[in-house]
Amino acid sequence: PLKGAMTNEVYQVRWLTGGGEEKGEGEYRKVLMRVYGEGVEVFFDREDEVRTFECMSRHGHGPRLLGRFPTGRVEEFIHARTLSAVDLRDPEIAAIIASKLREFHHLDMPGPKRVLMWDRLRNWLKTAKSVCPSDEAKEFRLDNLEKEINALESEFSGEDQCIGFCHNDLQYGNIMIDEETKALTIIDYEYASFNPIAFDISNHFCEMAADYHSEEPHILDYTKYPDLDERKRFVQTYLSSSGKHKPCH
Repeated sequence: PLKGAMTNEVYQVRWLTGGGEEKGEGEYRKVLMRVYGEGVEVFFDREDEVRTFECMSRHGHGPRLLGRFPTGRVEEFIHARTLSAVDLRDPEIAAIIASKLREFHHLDMPGPKRVLMWDRLRNWLKTAKSVCPSDEAKEFRLDNLEKEINALESEFSGEDQCIGFCHNDLQYGNIMIDEETKALTIIDYEYASFNPIAFDISNHFCEMAADYHSEEPHILDYTKYPDLDERKRFVQTYLSSSGKHKPCH
């Protein structure tokens, strides 16, 4: 079993190849087996996620898809380490993330290019209202959230918003880095969809305040939120990264 996965159960599977099996010698082959978590359909559409993963795999982004079964899939095992919360504050790593994120946002994914965020928020709110006791619904101010969603959609749906293919969950556990080459891979596309790219960048900043290995992983420590200089440096690197990208204003 591999630690750190929150939505699925993830395993490293390995076996001997190329002889030497009887003596316990020889080379090992490794793959990653992902068993889908139960109940996650409340948060995202699993079929959409699988299609996204298959498309990313075909185009050389992220791990390669090696096989599927009804409750999960087998993926290429990436020989890299998962980032930690501290890594996100490292200027060198932050610059690599910024460049990689711009590349991700300009992926030409199939299907409609419409923003998914507002419908997703409303669906989550509807589900929350259906399962929350009245005292909890009042504590979380669920009755006010629809007004806030409507206000935010109105504010951030203008022509000045650049829409791209967003990861929507860019926390440190979903970013892997090869220590030797500094090649960075973004993994786990359960929430990926077209959205305003400003949301993806803002969400990544919020993830710097998270610690998913603490006893209260749902509580963010905003004293760790990046300061203005860190945010400006990240955005400047994002905007100046090379590549054949469509202009965004």
